[in-house]
Amino acid sequence: MSNAPTVKAFFDPATFTATFVVHDPATLRAAIIDPVLDYNPRNARTSTASADAVLGYVAAQGLKLDWILETHAHADHLSAAHYLREKTGAPIVIGRHITQVQKVFAPLFAATDVAPDGSQFDRLVEEGEELPLGELSIRVLHTPGHTPACVSYVIGDAVFVGDTLFMPDYGTARSDFPGGSAAALYASIRKILALPPETRMFVGHDYLPEGRKDYRWETTVGEQRAANVHIRDGVTEADFVSLREARNAQLEAPVLILPSLQVNIRAGALPPAEANGKVYLKLPVNAL
Repeated sequence: MSNAPTVKAFFDPATFTATFVVHDPATLRAAIIDPVLDYNPRNARTSTASADAVLGYVAAQGLKLDWILETHAHADHLSAAHYLREKTGAPIVIGRHITQVQKVFAPLFAATDVAPDGSQFDRLVEEGEELPLGELSIRVLHTPGHTPACVSYVIGDAVFVGDTLFMPDYGTARSDFPGGSAAALYASIRKILALPPETRMFVGHDYLPEGRKDYRWETTVGEQRAANVHIRDGVTEADFVSLREARNAQLEAPVLILPSLQVNIRAGALPPAEANGKVYLKLPVNAL
């Protein structure tokens, strides 16, 4: 039995996001990780083009979709998880600590329809939990720091880390969102880097650092240990926390943070329509 899942990436240049379709080659059981719902902030129009491309691949390969996996509630793109669940019936999975994120952001958007209990998702998972994927399994690592709810998924010889780590020449996630912590991020990254060095690592974004001309989203644990510009071997927790917090202070809020979070705490569903039948995304002024 092979321990190597087949991985297909779909990169969204508008949000620099990588969505992954992961499947067991023996049984064709599949999972989709961090799907994107296209959103144009100029006119507040959504599109399912990116999600439909993913579904097209699933159909063309004859895959059987078992799971829609979210690494966290994203602040930089709207999730297509709700749309994919409607189209396929596959359940949406996220870390159990999503409730902490909902408790912060549901009041910000006056989202009275959002119970802060994770019930918008189908399965809440925690450290060490395993989900079946054909002859493979999906093992959950709780990897907080970027957000309190971040999880990484170990599938065979691969790990999907969301925003916790980026490519070695770009570094690591910001840790200044509510509930974030540079110290917690350091511990989470060390947990990931304790995996075997040959483990394939798939990151959730690539921002094309200066000097590189092609987008990338696959590396290895060994490459990260040796070369990550923020946290390679030898970097202490104190060094990392100092570097990470200084870097955080230089960053603007993500462009789509306000539309993204109010959708993503609802598992990718849009807010309920108002009395006039229209759906609105709220922009709380001077609130961040």
